[in-house]
Amino acid sequence: MATVARIVRPQGRRGEVLVESETDFAEQRFQPGARLWASKGGAVIEVSIVSSWPHQGRWVLGLAGVTSIDEAETWRGTELRVPVDALQPLAPGAFYVHDLVGCRVETVAGELVGEVTRVDLEGTPLLAVKRQGGELLVPLAESICRDVNIAAKVIRIDPPEGLLDL
Repeated sequence: MATVARIVRPQGRRGEVLVESETDFAEQRFQPGARLWASKGGAVIEVSIVSSWPHQGRWVLGLAGVTSIDEAETWRGTELRVPVDALQPLAPGAFYVHDLVGCRVETVAGELVGEVTRVDLEGTPLLAVKRQGGELLVPLAESICRDVNIAAKVIRIDPPEGLLDL
């Protein structure tokens, strides 16, 4: 399953929730009638969207069966997901976050840098790379990430001077 949104908090008094979208296809994923899946109470459950609208860079969703602010509060922090095989193909040079996490990062010279633990999508996308001594943020830019091989789970970077010293 691939995460397409995270529930931030209740929105309003009728059970709607505010979500942080993690998809480029939000209008399709969050349209009324769409089905998503969530892990709740140790079980994976199907969630149906009954209403949706964009709100200040995020989305407000009405979920079937969630009709009060108290019920919506129980969904705080929940990831909303879809099956990986339901994902749309991407243009060349575009990647799904779940494909990047876990990739080994090395320089074009073959020096191991670390492993991608998350991708920050605010502004310029950044790869959070866990390495000995801490975390390094690497811009996901063609000028730095020279080869992204999802099948081999390897990203080869040509870091600008000083990046690896941060």
